[in-house]
Parts: sequence; structure tokens; C-alpha cells
Amino acid sequence: MKGHSFKKTILLLLMSLLVLLVLTACGSKGTTSGTSGSGTATATQNQSKKIRIGVTMSSIDKFLSYVVDAMQSYAKEQGIELTVVDARNDASTQLSQVENFIAKKMDAIVINPVDTEATKPVVDAAKKAGIPLIGVNRRMDGLTCYVGSDAYQSGQLLMEYLAWKAGYKGNVAIIEGTLGSEPARLRTQAIKDVIAKHPDMKIVADDTADFLRDKGMDLMENWIQAGKQFDIVASNNDEMAIGAIKALEAAGKLSKVLVGGIDATPDALQYLKEGKLAVTVYQNAQDQGKRAIEMAIKAAKGEKIPEEVMIPYETVKPEDADKYLAKWQ
Repeated sequence: MKGHSFKKTILLLLMSLLVLLVLTACGSKGTTSGTSGSGTATATQNQSKKIRIGVTMSSIDKFLSYVVDAMQSYAKEQGIELTVVDARNDASTQLSQVENFIAKKMDAIVINPVDTEATKPVVDAAKKAGIPLIGVNRRMDGLTCYVGSDAYQSGQLLMEYLAWKAGYKGNVAIIEGTLGSEPARLRTQAIKDVIAKHPDMKIVADDTADFLRDKGMDLMENWIQAGKQFDIVASNNDEMAIGAIKALEAAGKLSKVLVGGIDATPDALQYLKEGKLAVTVYQNAQDQGKRAIEMAIKAAKGEKIPEEVMIPYETVKPEDADKYLAKWQ
């Protein structure tokens, strides 16, 4: 009996030990699962953290206001936080804005530079902070990615059409945008290069109006008062072209002058329909704004992005006005 009882006791101890081992294993699995669940929750929180992007624009003129609208619309769709500031054509102000974005630890910065040839401090600050820098509309050195168009191409398309329309002869007045900006520099160079191909064409006036309508009007009034004689006005953008048209119209000289601009804004397309503007060149503001924010989001997530996203220009003749007006609706 005693032997049987002893065996029974041993058996019970072995069974108890087995149960204890099973329970310990289950407990260990439960702890691992709990840790994994916590890690998943943390990863989810990181993924759901709202991306913050800072945008500094050289100025918010008529065309760039459409770029900003497209940025804000796309940012809203993507659920990201977008802060847009206006440097008012002041490079030192823009540097301060970038430094402020860095201090706020923005995930990416989008810049439309004031002076494309004096951006080293901005680039250095962004690189030091490890924040992606996306350029829009104006190209500069040191960008993570540039989103925009070939400014030289736009000036070329503009002047080639005006030269053809004028029979490859006549005096030309050039209205430049903000000095130091890439669009003003490259568009003006392209205009001059086209003119140089035609011996019966020459430049008789060339000055800046900062891409603004009222300054374009003032400049044209000054040229008229100074007795400048020209057959063609090649403007770096539509706003300055419209200002020039207003001054020429007031002086009763518009019918004798071909005026062309760049951007194909809704206002310019209306002037084109009315026969006051000879030609414009379409620059896709919606695509520039949307793609700039798209690249900024990808860069903020650590995704690989291209060095540039190019959006081509298109010549817009009077008969195409309605077609391009529809693109703005």
C-alpha cells in the first residue's frame, strides 16, 4: 500500500509540474504579445502624426496666388498642416522665415526664392537641420527637389510668336520681372536670343517692373512720355503686360503695338480674347502647387523623390483662349 501511495504522490507531483510549465509558457506568450501590441500602437501613432510643411513664397502675386491655392487645396486633401508665408520680395525676410520653420521643426520646407542667386544661407540652414527643401516655380541650387517649368523655354515661346506675328522686324521693348529671380533672368535672356536671330529686330527699351501690374503700367507710361518708339512689348509675365496694355490704351497707341506675356492667367486670357494681348504662354499653376506639396510629403516620410519635376509651357494664341480658360474652372 505504501509503495502504491508513494507512486501516486510522485505522479501527482509530475502532473503539477507539467501544468506549472504550461502556465508559465502561456504567461510568457501573453507578455510577448502585450509588448508587440504596444509596439504596434507606437508605430501607428508615428504613422498618424500629422505632417507639417512650411511654405515661403517670394511674393504672392497674381500667378503665385494660384500656386498657393493649389498647395492649400492638396494639403487639405492629404490631411497635412500647411503654413504659408509671404517674403514680400525681401531675401532677408525669407531667410528669417526659413529659420522660423526650422525652429518649429517642420517636416519639410517649400520655397519660392526671392533671389535665386543668393540662397546659400537658406540651403545651409535647411541642410544643417536635416529638413528637405523643395523649390517651386523658381529653380535654385541645393534643393532636395525642384518642381516647376523651364523659364528659358517660356521666353523663347513668347518671343518666337511675337517675332512671327511682326514679320520678323520692328523695335522691341522688354519688361523684366524682379531682378535676380530665375524667371526674370532666363525669360529675358531667351527673348534677347530670339531677337538676335533677326537683323531687322532691335531692342529699344528694357527695364524691370517686378512682375506687378501697376509697375508695368507706370513703366510703360514713362516710356511713352520719354518718346520711346516700339512695335512689340515682350513682358516676363502677364500682369506687367496687362499694366502696359492699360497705359498704351490710355495713350491711344495699343492698336499699333503687339504685347505678349507669360502665365496665361484668367485675366490675361480675357485680354487675349478681346484682342488686346497678342499672345501668352501657359504655365500650369495647379500642377506646380500640387506636385510641390506631393514631393514635400514624400520627402518628409523619407521616401525617395526625383531631383526635379518639370511641367512644360504651352503657347496660347487668341483662338485658344476659351480652351485655356476652362483649365482654370
